[in-house]
Amino acid sequence: MTTEIIGEGLADRPPFSGRKAQMFPQLTPAQIARLEALGTHRRMSQGEILAEPGDRHRPMLMVISGSIEVVQPGMNGEVLVVVHTAGSFTGEMSALQGVGSLVRARVREAGEVLVITEDRLRTIIQTDAELSELFMRAFILRRVGLIASQAGDVILLGSSQSAGTLRLQQFLTRNSFPFVNLDVNTDPAVQTLLERFHITAEDVPVVLCRGEVVLKNPSNEEVAACLGMNQQIDDDRIRDVIVVGAGPAGLAAAVYAASEGLDVLVLETGTPGGQAGSSSKIENYLGFPTGISGLALAARARVQAQKFGAEIRTAYSALKLNCDQRPYAVDLCHGNAVRARAIIIATGAEYRQLAIEHASRFLGTGIYYAATATEVRRCEMKEVIVVGGGNSAGQAAVYLAGKCRHVHLLVRSRGLADTMSRYLIRRIEETSNITLHTNTQIAALEGADQLERVIWKTAPGNVLETHAIGHVFLMTGAVPSTHWLKGCIALNDKGFVRTGSDLTPADLPAANGSTARPLQSFETNWPGIFAVGDVRCGSVKRVAAAVGEGSACVQQVHQALHD
Repeated sequence: MTTEIIGEGLADRPPFSGRKAQMFPQLTPAQIARLEALGTHRRMSQGEILAEPGDRHRPMLMVISGSIEVVQPGMNGEVLVVVHTAGSFTGEMSALQGVGSLVRARVREAGEVLVITEDRLRTIIQTDAELSELFMRAFILRRVGLIASQAGDVILLGSSQSAGTLRLQQFLTRNSFPFVNLDVNTDPAVQTLLERFHITAEDVPVVLCRGEVVLKNPSNEEVAACLGMNQQIDDDRIRDVIVVGAGPAGLAAAVYAASEGLDVLVLETGTPGGQAGSSSKIENYLGFPTGISGLALAARARVQAQKFGAEIRTAYSALKLNCDQRPYAVDLCHGNAVRARAIIIATGAEYRQLAIEHASRFLGTGIYYAATATEVRRCEMKEVIVVGGGNSAGQAAVYLAGKCRHVHLLVRSRGLADTMSRYLIRRIEETSNITLHTNTQIAALEGADQLERVIWKTAPGNVLETHAIGHVFLMTGAVPSTHWLKGCIALNDKGFVRTGSDLTPADLPAANGSTARPLQSFETNWPGIFAVGDVRCGSVKRVAAAVGEGSACVQQVHQALHD
């Protein structure tokens, strides 16, 4: 007998009502016949549990007879996702990634299934164009649906006034992980959970992991481990290439390297997408005439890399690159190390922080380095400030203008023409609730636990103005993420990685002599170690340029591996 289930199926809910055939397609006899060659038959009994949330390496099941019900367990019972009948198949993105399952699968009616293991599934996706498109579209839509359902057994208890809450919201959202978000100040259901798990409002942020494990103000690494977000992989294996950083450049390198048969591991300290992942909409990226959010672009690229077999670890910080040993080794924050014959450095750059008093104290409680829906929830219909004159600042100002009462755009220069695309300048000029303040910079920040007031000054007279504004979005300059490379890789005076023709004779002796061939354009002072994207000296700080460098670099990696 099955448990009582709450709600309608995922594909019957309003956001997806017209996409049921894509989300839960029925395979044709010809398609099933192709799967037969790679699967094994298995009988299933009524009430049998086939998968639980957190289970890893669960196979895809194609139903031959009988039925399977898929549900999201939650605090109030089970929420129905779908009932699979003959001709349909189980699974979503976790089936391809080898990470923890998000749902419970249970036999509703006894019957038979065709079992497709994770390795065989990846083979199908890489070799059968028709089934690859069908499976990938279904898996992606199912994951999107699970996220949109705002149900499940992963609950974030937090506060809109907590920096830790924002950090965890960003981490889960940008890793495309479904969770229930509850605010201790506004959600009536919170008190019951506080009592049940013996926690208080002062403990927030708290993550209830799988409805059982209580994590108080956890690190991103602790959350990733509890939720099984990373593949269980062999650290002793020597890979062809390790890509450090999962922004546009790193993900592009991973896609091309994996698709060409290289053994690829990607390490990401925080969340996939890099600086681009913090953008609400990118409108000048080739092939997306209506624009695409940085989050969506990063999520698609990550799926694409995993489709070809790249392994991706999130919340794994690279502490040090060991250049003086072969194969090269990257020391990780968890105390172990991974090794490869080639390394691609794609750790990108970060927005420059304000060099004024109290700036760090208000991080996440009034100061933000991203402008997406996650951050906007904190300042909707309020007055905000955007600092910066580049495209990212322009995109943020336009996006926030549609959500907030008024946007003040502060730039230190005399205008935007030298640093921002013309289409964004025109949009800013034509948006009535955006005010551009030139020759202006923030002088001071004031407040107790939250940012409450901003004081800015305008040249040439440096006239001070105080404004009761509690939300500032900083998108100024770029500081390269190269602290972990010092003492190993040649950097310029601003900390960016030197490559190719930018290397000086003084840089090369550190490489223990020279290679038998000239260093390539993306190669550092060590043969077989490359740098691409924003972290590289002389790179063009655009998403398209980063993607181009990441993909072009793979050809040079092949040459280094051949040597």
